[in-house]
Amino acid sequence: MENGDDLMDQKELAKKIKLIIMDVDGTLSDGRFFVLPDGETIKSFDVKDGTGVFFANLAGIKTAIITGKASKAVKQRADELNIDDYYEGIFNKTIPFYELLEKYGLDKDEVAYVGDDIGDAEVMGMVGFSAAVGDAHPLIKRISHYISKRYGGRGAVREVIDFILDAQEKWPEIFTRIKESDNVEDILKKVNS
Repeated sequence: MENGDDLMDQKELAKKIKLIIMDVDGTLSDGRFFVLPDGETIKSFDVKDGTGVFFANLAGIKTAIITGKASKAVKQRADELNIDDYYEGIFNKTIPFYELLEKYGLDKDEVAYVGDDIGDAEVMGMVGFSAAVGDAHPLIKRISHYISKRYGGRGAVREVIDFILDAQEKWPEIFTRIKESDNVEDILKKVNS
C-alpha cells in the first residue's frame, strides 16, 4: 500500500469478493515440513489464519484450497476449518479455478487468491483481488493487488481476510451471527482453533 489512492483501489476490488482461494505451502503454512520415519509429514498452521477463514465463512464468503501437494495434515486442517472446496496434488491451478467459477456462478472479479510463489501466478493474474504473503516471491508481489505485512503461515491469510471483511463492512454481520447463535461456546472454540 503505497498511497491513499492505492488503498481505495484495493478496497474497491475487495468489496466484490465472494470466494477466497488459498495456496498452502508458503501461504497457509510457512512452507516448512517435517518428515517422520514412516514418511508422514508434519506442517504447522497459524490459529490466526484459521480464525480468518472462520470469519469469512460467517460472512458468507466461500473458501477454497488449491495445493500442489497431497497431505493428510492439510486435508484434516481444511476439514476442521470447513473449507468449502479442497483440491490437492494440483499443478495446473487454472482447472479448479474455472470449476469453482462455474460451481458458484461467479465472475473472475468476485474471486480473491492468496499465494506466495510462481505456481500461483497464473490464477493470481486472473482473479479480481490477488494477495501475496509478506515473504512471497518478488514476481508474485509485483502482480498482487495487496501484499500482507505478515509472512506465510504466520497470519498472512488472516490479514488478507480481515482486509476483505473490512472493505465489505462485514464485521457487524459477523458479530450479530455469533451473538445470535444457539451455540456460542462452539463458535468461540472454533475461533481459537
